[in-house]
Amino acid sequence: MITALISRNCRQASCAKHRWLATQAPLPIVLGIRREDKNRWERRVALTPSHVKRLIRETGARVLVQPSNTRIFNNSSFERAGAKIEEDLTKADAILGIKEVPIDKLIANKTYMLFSHTHKGQAYNMDSLREFLGRNIRLIDYELMTDQKGKRLVLFGTHAGYAGMIDGLHGLGQRLLALGYNSPLIHMGQAHVYPNLECVATKLRHVADIISDQGLPDAFAPMVFTFTGAGNVTKGARAIFDRLPHDNITVDELPKIVADRFNPRYKNRLLALQVSAQDYVERIDGGSYDRAEYREFPDRYRSVFAQKIAPYTTMLVNGIYWESRYPRLMTTKDLADIQRRRELKSRMLAIADISCDIGGSLEFMSHASTIDSPFFYVDAVNGVEHKDIEKPGVQINSIDNLPTELPFEASKHFGDSLYPYAKALALGNLSDPVLSRAVICQNGKLEAPHAHLEKNLAAAHGIRVADTRRKRVLLVGSGMVSQPLVDYLARSRDTDITARSLACQFPNTQAMQLDISDTRGLDASVRGSDVVVSLIPAPLHPQLADAAIRNGRHMVTASYISPEMESLNCRARDASVTILNEIGLDPGIDHCSAMKIIDEAKSRGATVRSFISWCGGLTAPECSANELGYKFSWSPRGVLTAGLNAAKFKINKLERTIESGSLFAQKFGRVPLFPGFAFEGLANRDSLQYADIYGLKLNDMDTMFRGTLRYRGFAEILDAMYELGMLSLDNAVRMTPFEFLASRINLEPGQFDLSQIAHALATRLNTTPTSPLVSRLITAFSEFGMLDPAHRAIHAPTHLDFMSHILQSSLKFTSGERDMVCLFHEFGIEEPSGEYNVHTSSMVAYGDAESGETAMARTVGVPAAIATRLLLEGKIQTRGVIRPTIGEIYQPLLERLASMGMHFTETTKQGAHHSLQQTMAWN
Repeated sequence: MITALISRNCRQASCAKHRWLATQAPLPIVLGIRREDKNRWERRVALTPSHVKRLIRETGARVLVQPSNTRIFNNSSFERAGAKIEEDLTKADAILGIKEVPIDKLIANKTYMLFSHTHKGQAYNMDSLREFLGRNIRLIDYELMTDQKGKRLVLFGTHAGYAGMIDGLHGLGQRLLALGYNSPLIHMGQAHVYPNLECVATKLRHVADIISDQGLPDAFAPMVFTFTGAGNVTKGARAIFDRLPHDNITVDELPKIVADRFNPRYKNRLLALQVSAQDYVERIDGGSYDRAEYREFPDRYRSVFAQKIAPYTTMLVNGIYWESRYPRLMTTKDLADIQRRRELKSRMLAIADISCDIGGSLEFMSHASTIDSPFFYVDAVNGVEHKDIEKPGVQINSIDNLPTELPFEASKHFGDSLYPYAKALALGNLSDPVLSRAVICQNGKLEAPHAHLEKNLAAAHGIRVADTRRKRVLLVGSGMVSQPLVDYLARSRDTDITARSLACQFPNTQAMQLDISDTRGLDASVRGSDVVVSLIPAPLHPQLADAAIRNGRHMVTASYISPEMESLNCRARDASVTILNEIGLDPGIDHCSAMKIIDEAKSRGATVRSFISWCGGLTAPECSANELGYKFSWSPRGVLTAGLNAAKFKINKLERTIESGSLFAQKFGRVPLFPGFAFEGLANRDSLQYADIYGLKLNDMDTMFRGTLRYRGFAEILDAMYELGMLSLDNAVRMTPFEFLASRINLEPGQFDLSQIAHALATRLNTTPTSPLVSRLITAFSEFGMLDPAHRAIHAPTHLDFMSHILQSSLKFTSGERDMVCLFHEFGIEEPSGEYNVHTSSMVAYGDAESGETAMARTVGVPAAIATRLLLEGKIQTRGVIRPTIGEIYQPLLERLASMGMHFTETTKQGAHHSLQQTMAWN
């Protein structure tokens, strides 16, 4: 716990402040307003600048506002209101926000006021609640701010209804068009495209005129919109809908209306059906509906919505508050029964689930959608969930932050309702009855009304899954990386792994043979899994990804995204499949650690002017006693072929290119990352493309560089081998290592003397036999076993593969030796103040000499395993062919890596003179 690390005096002081805050203190506190960071669309704020100005005037409180470039009200508007723009909120006594706070950003011993989504025991947020308790945080939840009768006082409900109805109309128009029918609703856009509600009203008038003039598609008449709920959500939805030409109807009228579906009056009018519980539930044992009984004994009732109302409904607008003790509005079976009936093909086309209760009143509503991807489709007959608008299924819109599509008015409305209680908080008046009722926990304990959450906390301990079904992972391929990967996954008792023979030592794991060219067998194996992990050679990844998409399964691989893989992006998105690539070390962890710093800089309005990234898999220094300073824990082919790549990068405002074959010759001879390591480095492929991948503007940057680390002297040997033709991709070769060397340096038959070899090398490399390079090469070739004529012949398809075989056998790790991984990022960041800071983020990891587990296998295998778990847990919602450059991936992944000892050390120094741009020595 963080609190355990605080000194005794500091703890006493913070507890004293908490006690002070709980009293009727005359002195105002320091109030913080945090930057929303759940996703890029979250632009709302709890208090607007006008509210802040009033609060400061009326209470004398200090207000700190975290900077944000995406918030609907800019930083300067808060400054003009009297607030201070401050990244660090540790000086604040109470912190206001909207959505949940990432666990790693919670500040101990504070009061937080936000929507925590914990008071109903939501399993996905029990980790957050556990942290609120552990960090001695007082949690005040807006959802619990009620009057004495239990009516909510602070909420966005109406604006959720506005946005949900707008998005629902937009989605239905799109769906009708996909089914082959034009309609007036096609002119509706998503809520976020309208600057304000006045613009929405203008658009609705336009659509209403078209409905009145041109009418609605005959094939879907009458178009019945069914509304559930009677709260602010439904009121907001009706406020939008009611601007369209419509008639209000009752449940009893439904059969007659649909039987008379060709009546001309339905051509130019929508029908609105408002229902309550008495319309769609009935007593199981018969008898009339009793509202009081239903509330106290809901188990005596069942829902008949699927029989009485759904068969007549075109679009369901769901705004009910649901608890698990009540019957569901509709089950998955109910939906399947409706979808099987051909006569109902024009019914239940769409659902605007504004309540967004996952697995709640609508059992088949499996997840929250996003503003970027607002709709998904459920084909309950075939048990398929997809995103293809033209395929069968009910369209579901389940965005969980709808009000942020209307951030300006939503924030003003919310701030108006919150202000009296924010004022009480600013004055330290926690005895205010509205505030006191809204406290979930304080002083490390749950408040009495929420003590029952202890059971939820206990049940949620460890990794949670979306359901109780066992998870299935298919591991295709093997190698050293697979051992730590399977080891990590096998720790979860809910997961079964199908893999090759290496995995047999682990629990819940079975081995199998899989021929990737056998399409039928491949499909069967993929279909029997939830996530596929590919460790096969990179050229085969697209073939396996194609099978994953074909069968609706997610896939994970550590390899770079190839053009062939990129071409699958649209198909993957349409199939609602995630193909997560580049999730090893480099690429992988490097993306995650880089994006963390970049996104943090952007969020405070800073600009990244320089990015330098070095990464290398090396031997530990004490094991590097050979001329290459290097050993191989897996095939050397990748290391050798990397030297054949071209490279592009930008340093000190100049773009540079290294041609293929010149990489070793044009090395960075000095890379001073740490005084204890004598590093050199090689440019790594096309660094410039990563400006776009990382969301940076290359034209605004002085430097954009990614490189590979080696110990000094490595590149000189490899460059000589390249010049000697040892790394060429020429035809197959079958000879002994010595014969191969002799053929490369034009050694005459019978010449075995070292002086003769030195002379031949010098002649080929245009140097002298006594040069240090020749001496190093003779030593290296001796270490490679190439100077012994008695060695057996080797058959290889190319010269490069011949050398790969030699290096793998001669420079392998022996018992008691270990490898090392070093990853180092440097960012040149220009702050909004104009200050230039050099920020570094680094990680050094070592292999385990006793177990033989390499650092390389661990730092490649474990990130891939964590990503697999995140997919199994439903934590990754982005679909398509992607990298781990988004917060929903890199944030939890870095947290879980840190818990396993793979953490980053960050430093910040002021001034560009600290940058590697000034000290890296390029040949």
